[in-house]
Amino acid sequence: HLLLFLLFVGPFNCFASYSRATELFYSLNEGLPAGVLIGSLARDLRLPTAGGQHPAALQPSLSFTLASHGLGGQYVQLDNRSGELHTSAVEIDREALCVESSGAAVFGGAAAVSSSSLSSESCLLLLDVLVLPQEYFRLVKVKIAIRDVNDNAPHFPVPHICLSVPENAPVNTRMAIEHPALDPDVGTNGVQTYRLEDNYGVFTLDVEENESGERTPYLIVMGALDREAREEYVTVIVAEDGGTPPLVGSATLTIGISDINDNCPQFSDSQLNVTLYGNSTLGTHVATVHAIDMDLGSNAEITYSYSQKVPQPSRDLFHLEESTGTITLSSKVDGDAPRLHRLIILGNGPGCIPAVITVLVTIIKVMMRPPEIVPRFIANEVEGMVYLKELEPINTPIAFFTIKDPDEKYKVNCYLDGDGPFRLSPYKPYNNEYLLETTKPLDYETQQLYEISVVAWNSEGFHVNKIIKVHVLDDNDNSPVFSQQLIELSIEENNVPHAFLTKLHATDADSGERGQVSYFLGPDAPSYFNLDKTSGVLTVSTQLDREEKEKYRYTVKAVDAGFPPRESIATVTITVLDKNDNSPRFINKDFSFFVPENFPGFGEIGVISVTDADAGQNGWVALSVLNGSDIFVIDTGKGVLRAKVSLDREQQSSYVLWIEAVDGGDPALSSTAKITILLLDINDNPPLVLFPQSNMSYLLVLPSTLPGSPITEVYAVDKDTGMNAVIAYSIIGRRGPRPDSFRIDPKTGNITLEESLMQNDYGLYRLLVKVSDHGYPEPLHSTVMVNLFVNDTVSNESYIESLLRKEPDISIEEKQPQISIEPTHKKIESASCMPMLVALSIISLGSITLVTGMGIYICLNKGKKHHRADENLEVQIPLNGRINLHMLEKKPMEISNI
Repeated sequence: HLLLFLLFVGPFNCFASYSRATELFYSLNEGLPAGVLIGSLARDLRLPTAGGQHPAALQPSLSFTLASHGLGGQYVQLDNRSGELHTSAVEIDREALCVESSGAAVFGGAAAVSSSSLSSESCLLLLDVLVLPQEYFRLVKVKIAIRDVNDNAPHFPVPHICLSVPENAPVNTRMAIEHPALDPDVGTNGVQTYRLEDNYGVFTLDVEENESGERTPYLIVMGALDREAREEYVTVIVAEDGGTPPLVGSATLTIGISDINDNCPQFSDSQLNVTLYGNSTLGTHVATVHAIDMDLGSNAEITYSYSQKVPQPSRDLFHLEESTGTITLSSKVDGDAPRLHRLIILGNGPGCIPAVITVLVTIIKVMMRPPEIVPRFIANEVEGMVYLKELEPINTPIAFFTIKDPDEKYKVNCYLDGDGPFRLSPYKPYNNEYLLETTKPLDYETQQLYEISVVAWNSEGFHVNKIIKVHVLDDNDNSPVFSQQLIELSIEENNVPHAFLTKLHATDADSGERGQVSYFLGPDAPSYFNLDKTSGVLTVSTQLDREEKEKYRYTVKAVDAGFPPRESIATVTITVLDKNDNSPRFINKDFSFFVPENFPGFGEIGVISVTDADAGQNGWVALSVLNGSDIFVIDTGKGVLRAKVSLDREQQSSYVLWIEAVDGGDPALSSTAKITILLLDINDNPPLVLFPQSNMSYLLVLPSTLPGSPITEVYAVDKDTGMNAVIAYSIIGRRGPRPDSFRIDPKTGNITLEESLMQNDYGLYRLLVKVSDHGYPEPLHSTVMVNLFVNDTVSNESYIESLLRKEPDISIEEKQPQISIEPTHKKIESASCMPMLVALSIISLGSITLVTGMGIYICLNKGKKHHRADENLEVQIPLNGRINLHMLEKKPMEISNI
């Protein structure tokens, strides 16, 4: 499109004068990475570029553009300003790019060419590059020759090559090996040589190259071959290319030695001697001759025939079976027949001189005729073979036998000879009639063929026998039998689908179809178990999960093909073995424990419950504290969380711990849980008086102060929370001209004037204020001395200070202050514990009521003793910061002296 645009923009004659086509040729190896420099078009075309000798103002701004983005464009990157060609991220594969190795075929910008300047194996990448602006316009034909590298190994198209060589092949016989090795590489990188890993001393390889350069391996016979000695040679043929380093490929080469008719029949003996009685019946077996030919197939076929030297009477008396070499009596022996017959028999093979054996038959003359046995079969009989079904009942009749004496002058007896469940007994009331019958059921699986003889002999001791063969026919009387009635299997959970479990095996003693066994799952088998009815292979089609189900138990059936079919049942038990596929699991993601502060060290805070669905070592869980391990420990086995030291809520009101549970699998799995420990407040801190700061401080109160006016306040805080931090104020001791002139608010600690001050009310007032919390089980308190000086002015401070230094004579008043429901602790948050404290208070309401009643009773009994003790303490209370003023009730109390 750019070219068409230029044609219409500028004058055609100008364009024609400056434009010209140029051809550049480059070459590079295949398989190079991105960014490899192929060439610089500006430099190779000798075009002026930036940085040259021309002044900067005269240096042109050249532009290089690919005219088309075909197949070739994807393999290169062209810098539009400098004209440098680099390889792109698409790797060049010469074998894929140039399928044709010769000719002038073009493949979307890539060509395999043959010319005087390029070899027949060249592969070109063709590019068209436009150089702009118009005064430097050129259409540059860029040809990039792709050089082959040895990146492909030879390979045979088939893994197994078969070659047939006749055993009479002469030395140096050459036979081409079909399916030679292929190598996509070209030139010396292609297939160069072949070799045999084992030549057995009789083979070697040669390579022939045709006009097109294809190399074909040939097998050369180097020694004599004999199929009767060895009929097959198996070796490996290796193809090797000419690269550096060389690459190889291989295939199995089977060399079969084909048979030729190089062997003739042979008898093991040259003569066979046979004796025959003159009274033998027709069809009596005389002898069997057998020759051997070492060849195969039709080359080993043998026929038997009489030699021309055998006289015709002997041929008529003895029949020779042509295919088997069996000689039988074909006519009665005449009294005038020769007593010695010389039978010369030939063993004939194709293209061979016959083998010869001589059979000498001597006929012994018999003066009397033997008894005759005439059978009449009741059971099914074919050519002397009686067929009986197994499981026929006892006394099943087989045949009647009539015994005759041809001379009718000898007594003939009869008996049965041979083993088996048979009986031959006279059949009365007839003479010389005998019945052959069974004595017990026949069992095909025990014995299939019986051979018995009915023997008749006369009083002269001459006897004959009639051989009876009984073939037992199979019946479907046996059920399939599993090799194991209980098949115990195991498989790891998370198995692959269609995993093999076992191969069932059952046998059936019956024959034929009656003994063919098919396998089926029982009705209690889950649907995801599969059993191949023919092979008995048991598989599971899905993944098993031990945590879902650990044991499977179901039945399998083995059914034969008889009619009616018989079956047997076995039980399959499958144990799913555990894998560590479950992480430990906490019962809760977050655990919260409420613990009273000052809880003793190593006391039980709570139990962390964790489970692991796995079994054995995989389900063993160890617990550890990830943070705060310097304070807290956890019992690995029981999950009991303990604190190493006593905990103080006033230092830290809560702790957040992370507990890790690690199982015993390999690799181990773990999980974590958050533990929140909230410390419950106990009343272990008495109120702390912040104002007044000293028992020696005082405040001037003007006599003109109106009743109800606030004078001062007592301010205290309590580090505890909840009811333990609710503070009540009370005046427990007074001294002054009119001590009852002042009162204190029990909630706020504000001290106000109750009555108007008179002239007689001037002087120093000393109020002993008790600051008490409402803690449980016993409240704590502190005391402070509030000094008020009623006067118009303070004219003599030293006098007032001397009064303050004197020990006051104050009587202690034990009055319960009004209970305040609001804590005055303003620095410590208690709202978070209030709901819990209220709940605990409600739960303990009954016990508190009982304790309160008992406390009142005890207090009433001890009230007088405490009052007397307080009177003694009134005289001894010093109002300075050096001595503890708060030993009331014999309990140490903190004095606030800031």
